[in-house]
Amino acid sequence: MIDLYTAPTPNGWKASITLEELELPYEVHVINLMAGDQKQPEYLKLNPNGRIPTIVDRDADNFAVFESGAILIYLAEKTGRLMPSDPKGRSLVIQWLMFQMGGIGPMMGQANVFFRYFPEKIQSAIDRYQNESRRLFEVLNTRLADHQWLAGGYSIADIANWSWVRTYKWSGVNIDGLDHLRRWMDAMSARPACQKGVAVPFKIPNLTDQTEGDAAKEFAKNAQTILQK
Repeated sequence: MIDLYTAPTPNGWKASITLEELELPYEVHVINLMAGDQKQPEYLKLNPNGRIPTIVDRDADNFAVFESGAILIYLAEKTGRLMPSDPKGRSLVIQWLMFQMGGIGPMMGQANVFFRYFPEKIQSAIDRYQNESRRLFEVLNTRLADHQWLAGGYSIADIANWSWVRTYKWSGVNIDGLDHLRRWMDAMSARPACQKGVAVPFKIPNLTDQTEGDAAKEFAKNAQTILQK
């Protein structure tokens, strides 16, 4: 049994989708980011960085894993699925996983901050992070032009990147003309595990379609509060 400590964010979805794909039994523990649960001493013992997600593997002497990319690698290696065991295949998956960890996630995250959450609109910062996110999307699109999935077979690399890319509208990133990326996104969206995983720990306003209105404004307001914690 896996204990999953999480909140409804792209990084949290990476873990829950992977658990769903692997059909591993897991128990969800909701981390209320607005209430500061992630900074409580008992949680910091599991995740010294005070972020989500974190897993605890009860079947491995309550071994705790933090950092979403590390969680995905751990689960893939634990089960022998979603990542090849041969050095080249494993490396290819990790390369595209790190592409998300070092590029897609940070750039879209900063686009969210400046485009959605900061009360002051600094256009040069908005342009910087939206343009860089678009450039990274173009890298994915080029890769997917002649590959069904990012790293050979379906893998944790696809899960990690899709969990962020699916929220492109919330970040204000344009994907016009990226037909291969759209094809891949549709294929990911059709997977039952992806559908279940993004509803963990609970459903939030659909940030893939609904970027205005009361629900979106409330979500952005809450995110402003989290930024200060």
